[in-house]
Amino acid sequence: MNQPVARTRIQRKNIKLISDAALSVFSANGFRGATVDQIAREANLSKPNLLYYFPTKEAIHRHLLSTLMDTWLDPLRDVDPAGEPLDEILTYLQRKLQMSRDHPRESRLFANEILQGAPHILDLLASDLKDLVDDKAALITTWMNSGRIARADPYHLIFSIWSLTQHYADYDVQIHAILGPKKPDPFPEAETYLTEMFTRMLTPP
Repeated sequence: MNQPVARTRIQRKNIKLISDAALSVFSANGFRGATVDQIAREANLSKPNLLYYFPTKEAIHRHLLSTLMDTWLDPLRDVDPAGEPLDEILTYLQRKLQMSRDHPRESRLFANEILQGAPHILDLLASDLKDLVDDKAALITTWMNSGRIARADPYHLIFSIWSLTQHYADYDVQIHAILGPKKPDPFPEAETYLTEMFTRMLTPP
């Protein structure tokens, strides 16, 4: 059985350079508007050097998205069945909001892929993502059935956390245009508002 070849330090460094450059180019231009030449320039690598690691623009995009999805799903994986249900859900909400604050380009990249019909990661959505969400939805249902949190559709609860937190990354320009310069950082108030909203919704009557 063939063992995967270990990458050298230089190879790991160049893959990170390409990934960081691709994130900037794809998030600014979308997949269709981005080119390998742009990514190579952003990474300060020659085009042949870049193509040594990734033979096509599609390969770069898929690598970036699959890596992003793994990171993006960590907070959901960390929801602890042994924890206090409301605390676990609120912690998940707060971590998702923090990711939108700290990684807006990644959020927009993922959103653009979904809006295009997820041509490069549809298989991951239908397998890894679905399996994880099914597992956490079943856990939330167990908590609801035992009366530890109020009843709500567990899938739409997860969907609403996604949309309400990632909105602050994907619609950053709109938010700042409306709030104006007196409120340059919307995240503290957003966290307070969303925490109070989900606490009221999920606290058992």
